[in-house]
Amino acid sequence: MSKTVKDLTAGTAGGIAQVLVGQPFDIVKVVGTIPPQASLKNEGPLAFYKGTLTPLLGIGVCVSIQFGVLEYTKRYFAARNLARGTGGEGGATLSGDQIFTAGVLAGIANGFVSGPVEHIRIRLQTQSSVKPEYRGPFDAIKKIYSAHGIPGVFKGQGVTLVREAAGYGVYFLAYEKLVQREMAQKGIKRDQLNPVNAVLYGAAAGYALWGVIYPIDMIKSRMQTDGFSAATGQKYKSSIDCVRKVWRTEGIAAFTRGLTPTLIRSPFANGATFLGFEMASRVLNSW
Repeated sequence: MSKTVKDLTAGTAGGIAQVLVGQPFDIVKVVGTIPPQASLKNEGPLAFYKGTLTPLLGIGVCVSIQFGVLEYTKRYFAARNLARGTGGEGGATLSGDQIFTAGVLAGIANGFVSGPVEHIRIRLQTQSSVKPEYRGPFDAIKKIYSAHGIPGVFKGQGVTLVREAAGYGVYFLAYEKLVQREMAQKGIKRDQLNPVNAVLYGAAAGYALWGVIYPIDMIKSRMQTDGFSAATGQKYKSSIDCVRKVWRTEGIAAFTRGLTPTLIRSPFANGATFLGFEMASRVLNSW
């Protein structure tokens, strides 16, 4: 099995772990961030897993892409370091700039999948449970594409790419630097990393991620739940127009609305992501 295939497989394991742990928190964040179309009241515990099929399929792919691009870029930089005689053994100790660049590229690559996946998920999570417009993710994709084409499916894509590039640059920088520190302090290799620390470092990286992207994510959510045209209740002409109108009508507090569930969710979901990736990588690399 090639290194890239192993990275993609391990990333998928991390993505599945992220969804199963983080989905109940995520739906609370989404409903708290935007004006809800329907209340969760009387829907029962299963309400916290509304729209789960989309992220389970999509985020598994997204996290797979993230780690696939990240690890490929890390190997590229390690080879350059080795040729220059820097980066320690095998050139594998990357600089902060190199890790951040790898994270940005991972985020951009991921954004082309996460944009439409999150758009469909948010449409499903916020539709009325009494008279839903969409029967499921595939029905939503079909109806949105039929009425609005590719731009409809990729609604909010510009702000999604900004969020992914900035967020994942910081996200992977934080995690990798913490891992580097433990390896240097204890004189160990990566496959000897304590699983508990993988969870803790993933949790810290998650906080770094959301500290950077939460206001951007709020704008993305607004764009992805907005109408597709004036005839369907469109409020915002662009992401910049959305920022201006939200600031003017709702104030600065709107940019952090729903933050508490996110901060509660983040350490669990991101800790699970990195634990899933690291453990799956160990198993795959032992073959």
